[in-house]
Amino acid sequence: MNSDMTGDTGTRLTIDFAVDGRPRTERIAPNTVLLDLLRDRYGMTGVKASCERGVCGACTTLIDGTPSASCSVFAFSVDGRDVETVAGQASGGELSPVQRAFAECGGFQCGYCTPGMIMLTTALLREDPEPDDETIRSWISSNVCRCTGYQMIIDSVRRAAELIRDDEPARDIEDAR
Repeated sequence: MNSDMTGDTGTRLTIDFAVDGRPRTERIAPNTVLLDLLRDRYGMTGVKASCERGVCGACTTLIDGTPSASCSVFAFSVDGRDVETVAGQASGGELSPVQRAFAECGGFQCGYCTPGMIMLTTALLREDPEPDDETIRSWISSNVCRCTGYQMIIDSVRRAAELIRDDEPARDIEDAR
């Protein structure tokens, strides 16, 4: 990360990072938060702006695989890191298993918490591919669902685990080719 003074615009920092696998270089003000960078500069409105205090989870992204409230993360802190958003979960026009599970089980309700819940679920299933309900509840407790769709979200997490487990042999066969 480099900083310099740029006349009337004040201090700017140059950061290099990746968003959904795409390398990015940005010049930002030191007080820029990741949420604003993603939404305003890249148009990634799937990362929701809600409480802007880091308590509701609607803006959850994964930074080097760890769930983070992007509204409370200064953008300069992602220099040299990988940021994953809900927009990067689908591949080749196909929904990820987690996204498919949320659609199948109705875990999206009004949809506002859904991107954050999908990112939490992605991180959870990477860490624990077969979580029990207590573990699922613990993980999703950091995000607020105003529609009280928690049971459908829990069902979605369980279904995502099944879809991922069912896809494993196919991935192994493809990797062997």
